Amino acid sequence: MMKKKKTVKGKVVLMKKNVLDFNDFGASVLDRAHELFGKHVSIQFVSATHPETKSSAGKKLRGKLGKPAILEDWISTITPDLTAGESTYEVTFDWDEEIGLPGAFLVQNLHHSEFYLMTLTLENVPDHGQVHFVCNSWVYPAENYTKDRIFFANKAYLPSQTPELLRPYREEEMVVLRGNGTGMLEEWDRVYDYALYNDLGEPDDEDKVRPVIGGSSEYPYPRRGRTGRPPTESDPETESRLSLINFLNIYVPRDERFGHLRMSDFLAQGLEAILKFLLPEFEALFDDTINEFDTFEDFLKLYTGGIKLPQGPLLEHIPLQFFKELVRSDGEGLLKYSLPQVIRGDLSAWSTDEEFAREMLAGVNPVSIQLLKMFPPVSKLEAKLYGNQNSSIRSHHIQMHLDGLEVNEALKANRLFILDHHDALMPYVKRINMTSSKIYATRTLLFLQNDGTLKPIAIELSLPHPDGDKFGAVSKVCTPAKEGVEAAIWQLAKAYVAVNDSGVHQLISHWLNTHAVIEPFIIATNRQLSVLHPINKLLHPHFRDTMNINATARNILINSEGILERSFFPGKYSIEMSSKIYKDWKFPNHALPVDLVLRGMAVKDSSSPHGLRLTIEDYPYAVDGLEIWSAIKTWVEDYCKFYYKNDDMVKNDTELQSWWNELREEGHGDLKDEPWWPKMNSIQDVIENCTIIIWISSALHAAVNYGQYAYAGYPPNRPTLSRRLMPEPNTPEYDELKEDPKTSFLKTITPQLESLLSVSLIEILSRHTSDELYLGQRECPEWTMDVEPLMAFEKFGNKLKEIEKSIEKMNNDERLKNRNGPAKVSYTLLYPSSEEGITGKGIPNSVAI
Repeated sequence: MMKKKKTVKGKVVLMKKNVLDFNDFGASVLDRAHELFGKHVSIQFVSATHPETKSSAGKKLRGKLGKPAILEDWISTITPDLTAGESTYEVTFDWDEEIGLPGAFLVQNLHHSEFYLMTLTLENVPDHGQVHFVCNSWVYPAENYTKDRIFFANKAYLPSQTPELLRPYREEEMVVLRGNGTGMLEEWDRVYDYALYNDLGEPDDEDKVRPVIGGSSEYPYPRRGRTGRPPTESDPETESRLSLINFLNIYVPRDERFGHLRMSDFLAQGLEAILKFLLPEFEALFDDTINEFDTFEDFLKLYTGGIKLPQGPLLEHIPLQFFKELVRSDGEGLLKYSLPQVIRGDLSAWSTDEEFAREMLAGVNPVSIQLLKMFPPVSKLEAKLYGNQNSSIRSHHIQMHLDGLEVNEALKANRLFILDHHDALMPYVKRINMTSSKIYATRTLLFLQNDGTLKPIAIELSLPHPDGDKFGAVSKVCTPAKEGVEAAIWQLAKAYVAVNDSGVHQLISHWLNTHAVIEPFIIATNRQLSVLHPINKLLHPHFRDTMNINATARNILINSEGILERSFFPGKYSIEMSSKIYKDWKFPNHALPVDLVLRGMAVKDSSSPHGLRLTIEDYPYAVDGLEIWSAIKTWVEDYCKFYYKNDDMVKNDTELQSWWNELREEGHGDLKDEPWWPKMNSIQDVIENCTIIIWISSALHAAVNYGQYAYAGYPPNRPTLSRRLMPEPNTPEYDELKEDPKTSFLKTITPQLESLLSVSLIEILSRHTSDELYLGQRECPEWTMDVEPLMAFEKFGNKLKEIEKSIEKMNNDERLKNRNGPAKVSYTLLYPSSEEGITGKGIPNSVAI
């Protein structure tokens, strides 16, 4: 009697190709035509339990391949017209008993267009029940690939524990992802490779020449993703650039690109407006008399009435949906922004000494303040090159501000703190001041008061000696004053500090220490850790969209004469300066507890929560950060200990060791010989290193990014440029400062065009998109088949909810003055969840904007 043929039903969920929120109808028609001519999408299983019947001598056994099955009813399954919705397709497999358990499947796309494959679920697999595959990847037409795309079941395996029949497929997939290191990469390529930052300048334009960053002892830097674009004609060391119009086409592996919702939000929030409108056209709209904020009331027009824009052909050629956040659809044609938090409750609180100091603990750059350990402060700059750069602040400058303490008493009691931008900036001050910017290298001393708040007590403004760097610094010390010209001088001194801090924040705390340093981890992970590897599964959500936003940054933000160069004081020296600071980057020092101890903001204390006692108890970034750090570390520990039962398993994990080695040797290759690199020889090493990676990608980035609009959306609070130095006595500028300090202040800080440019930028950077995934969330609830990691992840999510309640409670405690301050801006930057928009809270999983 003939055996009845078995079949197994499957369900495939995918999204067809689309542009923004509209379907690509042309592609859809062509795909249907291909279907009519027998060109289908087919799926073929790879057995994890049964080998091929024939195996060539010397070759590894491979899983048996099942019979291909095609996606059914492609033509009649219609995606809703106006949304990039999911489509579900049935697929029926003639089941071969010798397939046993499918461990992977091959997919072949014979259509005209790519599609985004989300999941495949099999029901009632004989002897195994339901089998689920999480894919979340773009599948291009087969002609674009040398090998069929493969997807593995969502179970994690260490290399040595991988089912033997799947090992060849696992290894071959890694070879594809590494590429061959040559040629220009196309959108369908899935290659992860390294390159230098040699695409920021344009050697054919004298004003846009920039050095190659990375690959040298003079300009070390983390690596970025390779695109393979050809070199420029005039300089073979410089990669050619894309035009602004084509910036979205820069190569990153397609699965690293923004999803359709994020791309839609990204464009609609105004990036196209900055490119097409503000950069090339705005200067022509503002003549010299308009390029100033004449009064502080002029700033308020940005948030209330708006600035009237001229009508004409310029506006007619810009699609409204691309800059709806900039040019409102009220028919008025107004450039209008939402009111920043720092001035919502009080229009003048930002200018107080209390708020100025509080923002160093709870503002957008809370990672620079340090305990003062030596008075007067000393410089670490090389004396042979820079002469005496030690501080000129003396006891008589600060004695009257120490609440009756002697300087040495305040120092010993850990009550003196410093915001020190002197050494980082001094080597560049002379060159920067030869441009339109005029800055000082600053040191700011602060005193911890009995109520737990800080007050600034001295600001040192330093310039290089006019006779040459080796003669040291020429400095002036400013101290607090409430009246007369001294009060105006003090306000200006704080503005010079804010300018320094804005540039250091954007280029170092934000760009370098989160965006740039994480990209090599993403590249190395995809090159050396298989999608089957548990550490790949752990880290993958924390890499989402980072390569895409970094590539965009290279095209329009950090490039020569890009937005950062135009609107922040280092100008054309921006990335070069961050390269010099990268020389001192140390990966293990970015563990939050280590960072706090190194800055003197905490001391080790086994009797205190998290083993640390904070030097300033009410330090919101540190208080909330340690809770988040501890939650991440506990989650990582629970996860890693499920897969690694002993240290030998770590040492013998070939993929893990290759990953860590390549990360050091290639990704951060300019620092590969540094002695501080952590080992990867124990379970504890894996836990610590992965915790740091997740911390940098999620919480650290959130802390220095999503508060930007709240504080810097009002330019007087955090100006990005200063255009002239402190007025000297017996000059017209000094007389103006004396008679009209507000006008003098406005003539010194960022002018109108650059203010609008920086506010437009940070409005985009501070906004959560509609598809944001936050810490404790995953794209798919079935991201792994392993039950214990799923339970540990649920525990992690519950802990984060507890932390949210704790933050709310502390923000309502009036005794904790640094959590709100004079400006009444609650500290929520490390509050894990958020809604869409500019909220000043929420920790996304990754460096996604």
